[in-house]
Amino acid sequence: MKAVWKPLCLVAVLLLLAGALPAGADTFKVGYAKADVTPEVPMPMWGYGARSDTLSEGVRDPLYAKTLVIEAGEERIALVGLDIGRSPMDDSMDRIIEAVEDAGVGHVFIVGSHTHHGPVLELRDEPDLGQDRFDEEVLAYPGFVEESIINTIVEAADGLQDARMGWATQDIDMNRNRHSDYEPKPRDPELAVVRFDDADGEPIAIMVNFAAHPTMHPAEDLRFSAEWCGEMMNAVEEALETNCFFMQGAAGDLTVRRPPGVSGIDEFGQALAEKVVALAEDIETAVPEEPGIQAVMRRYEFPSRVPVDEEAVLSVYRQAFFPELVNTMATEFEGGVVRPTLTVALLNNEVAMVGGSGEFFSAHSVRLKERFRGELTLFFGFCNGHQLYFPTIEGAAEGGYGADPQVAWIEVGASEELINDALITLYEMSGELP
Repeated sequence: MKAVWKPLCLVAVLLLLAGALPAGADTFKVGYAKADVTPEVPMPMWGYGARSDTLSEGVRDPLYAKTLVIEAGEERIALVGLDIGRSPMDDSMDRIIEAVEDAGVGHVFIVGSHTHHGPVLELRDEPDLGQDRFDEEVLAYPGFVEESIINTIVEAADGLQDARMGWATQDIDMNRNRHSDYEPKPRDPELAVVRFDDADGEPIAIMVNFAAHPTMHPAEDLRFSAEWCGEMMNAVEEALETNCFFMQGAAGDLTVRRPPGVSGIDEFGQALAEKVVALAEDIETAVPEEPGIQAVMRRYEFPSRVPVDEEAVLSVYRQAFFPELVNTMATEFEGGVVRPTLTVALLNNEVAMVGGSGEFFSAHSVRLKERFRGELTLFFGFCNGHQLYFPTIEGAAEGGYGADPQVAWIEVGASEELINDALITLYEMSGELP
């Protein structure tokens, strides 16, 4: 395994080592912005191979990119929730990161909700990647999403205001393990709600972190939809008269568990929103005592369990999905290598945030939360890229969809290495590891 480091900006740590903090290091501000990213033309839909390249048929509900920028001390970080199946591809991520540096934003967590009623992001205006097969508007869509994300980050950074924050968590019985046959089945039941207020205590935005596949809506419905995640956010925004954005968790092996009498994405979203609202209303926000951001983004290289650089193998995937989608995905697995991204941040020396670029099994999140002794630990899946499933070792040994090599290309044990690296990094950031 080889870790490829991206440039870091740990100003607060360096200054602490120098024995002094800069003027204004106690600053804590937030800004919020959103953009409608619903495609305006029919497009292939993401998530179900059986659809192949069938084009969408209208819009059930709009898709958004919702962004909160936090300034703590002299650093800024962006949290972006997308109503799309995945976060952008690696080349797009690189351009986004570079572009928002001009707005002073040094770190990003861009998270796809994983709705299976969103558009594909993998097509390109290049031979065999979509050119001469799809309309120009379809091929331009990934660039439109990229630009929209950049614009919301810049807009949110421009609108920064003095802020307060607080959080609450509750274990709820609204997700279930869809993979394992062994009891007790791994599951992350935690619903985390983070509230950001202005200086007067009025809410600016509510962040929701929960883990479950948004695959409730019938696959046969070819309309775009933000699924139960979108319905939940709409209900929270209506009840609290503020903004709400969703950051998906470690949902690789988790799907929804419907409460009695609840059916469909409207009712499930409303049921989850009721729990979010109850938590949010009881949160007491405050200006952090130690405002600051420490963050790092790393890319790794692991051998693939499947020789995805071989033409015979790719041809099988082309039949299972469609050629242009698979060809573009294959560009990120050149040489039969899986290159996941891990993003780690410690906010105000209290809130730990870890993002993994794919469908992490829930036990990874549970173990991270158990092992890091922070005030609040959040895990974001589908974050800053997408390299398919990340099963646990025991999950890979059990086998089944999500754990077998066909969709879990990363070598067995690599996921645990990533989580361990995140844990070590957090303890280094907190000062508990020299």
